[in-house]
Amino acid sequence: MLPKTTRTGRFNGTCTSSVDMELFLHYSLIPSLFIVLILSFLQRREQRRQRDDTSYLLGNRFGIIMPLDFVGTFSNRWSYGIAFGATANKVMFLFSEGYQPLQIPQWAQAFELLIGGLEVGLSHFPFFACLSSEFQLVSSTLGFCYSLIWFAVTILQVSQCPHGQFVGKYETLVFYWPSLLCLAFLLGRFLYMFVKALRVHLGWELQVEEKPVLEAHQAEHVKQLLRTPRPQEEKKSWFQTRIYEWDPCFQFPSRMIGTIVLAFICLYLFIVIEFCMFVYVRDELEMFENKLESYITSVNHSGILTPAILQVKELISVTKGVWVATILPASLTCVSYLFHILVCYRKHIKRLWAGDKHFLPLRFRNPASSESVVAIARYSGWQIAYILWGYFIIHVVQSLCGMAIMYGLVLPIVHKQGLEMLRGLGIGILTISIVVGLMILQMWIATSFFLQPKLGTADKQKPLALNNRKAFHNFNYFLFFYNVLLGLGACLSRLLISCLLGTWLIARIDRTIMPSGYEGADMGFSAWIGMLYVDHYHTNPVLVSFCHILITDHRERKLQQTTKYWCLNQSAGPRVSARSRTRWLLLQTLINNPRLVMLRKSKLGHSSQESQILMTCSDS
Repeated sequence: MLPKTTRTGRFNGTCTSSVDMELFLHYSLIPSLFIVLILSFLQRREQRRQRDDTSYLLGNRFGIIMPLDFVGTFSNRWSYGIAFGATANKVMFLFSEGYQPLQIPQWAQAFELLIGGLEVGLSHFPFFACLSSEFQLVSSTLGFCYSLIWFAVTILQVSQCPHGQFVGKYETLVFYWPSLLCLAFLLGRFLYMFVKALRVHLGWELQVEEKPVLEAHQAEHVKQLLRTPRPQEEKKSWFQTRIYEWDPCFQFPSRMIGTIVLAFICLYLFIVIEFCMFVYVRDELEMFENKLESYITSVNHSGILTPAILQVKELISVTKGVWVATILPASLTCVSYLFHILVCYRKHIKRLWAGDKHFLPLRFRNPASSESVVAIARYSGWQIAYILWGYFIIHVVQSLCGMAIMYGLVLPIVHKQGLEMLRGLGIGILTISIVVGLMILQMWIATSFFLQPKLGTADKQKPLALNNRKAFHNFNYFLFFYNVLLGLGACLSRLLISCLLGTWLIARIDRTIMPSGYEGADMGFSAWIGMLYVDHYHTNPVLVSFCHILITDHRERKLQQTTKYWCLNQSAGPRVSARSRTRWLLLQTLINNPRLVMLRKSKLGHSSQESQILMTCSDS
């Protein structure tokens, strides 16, 4: 893209930057690994290894660091989304295959892209790890320092070479301002986390409870299901009816928010890169036009190729204008797709929660578990790639449509051939109208003469029962030959409509563009369905509420068993230490089970003393 050490610009000549972003990406792995090791050391493992395992020496330290929960995280959603946005420039490098950390053969390029993706992921891993860590005092400090390093290096890169040869002034800033904005947000977020954790550490604020199993919006959803439905008194607005209605009992997971934020920034960068390529091609075409103009001048406008050259110049001019004019509608189409994907996600996941699978093809109503697990790992990356390629394809299709409009309607008027254009347009419209009219006439004749009357007055249509059979067979015979010719046009229209809809909906991963029975060939739609099923099985509010009730009941029973013999807690007396409480419970257990004394680990003189004490207690 733009981060190269040397650039040639029309404003600052040859710009030599002291910062090589690709080299900095390599060196950023050192502090990244350092931060990961510190957080891993603080993270305790739930189960300790056995003594015969070499990792037993580490105790319960060096637990696995999780960047974020891709399934059930509903807190800090926008922080994770902004952290994804900070990786947009590097994601675009990977998308354009411009980042190649190794020099390997062409056949092994897939491994090179995999290594590049792992390196980019590891370099930005501290952003997510510090946001999700339980040790916020340490993680906020490390995250702030790491974000400050990236922010300072990016600012240095922009300040040293702000201009370029494509966009012109502040070209580098045009590319890097989304990342700078995301990094600035992360700096503020980590600073807020540090202040809050410091206040908790000093005792000025209460410690926030651990993440609940049941989120508040999930509990509200279950309560809403248990309430008696009431008739809606308030009238919905046009926006709520046609576009989107806010649901307080539903929240999008962090994965969806991060995917949409990153898709927006990557789409913006892709449009800027496309415009830069357009500027480059436009300059080359201008040089070509100058050569054609010099040729026409040299032959004094009387050469044999002069008319063809003028048509070529006109084609170039029209193409440049149409391409620029269709940037806005193509970008708005993809932006609307991003919002529509969120709407479809909520609609589909709610249908699955209600047990409704009729909107899915038969093949996807019981997907394999392994396919669903892989699908949720693929979805976010594939969604962004579909949006970027979809924008380019939609832009090309809209440009072709614009070219057809220019050559069919505008240019004839410019060349004073408006009457001929209107005559041809009128003939075409009349021809299509006659064909459509004949098709409508066939429907009217079939409805009026070849169907039996309605069975009841309340029926909406006539029954499928033939009437006037002899006339019907003559009708079919004489229209047989005409429908052969009509079928040719219908076939071509089917092909044209399929191509237009396929290219128009190529960015829509939430619906398949394959015909019925071939949906399995649409890998993007398969990833969408698998992702929905994983979220359905792991974030279903009814299931999560049930698990929450079981966990709460288990904790209450365990607490009741622990305090069964502990009457001092119910009194107003002085507090007793946990060690004394444990010894008291141990004494009660040994009195009720004297044989357990023989099984306990013996110490010097302790076993005999315990036996005497237990004998005295049992005698008494």
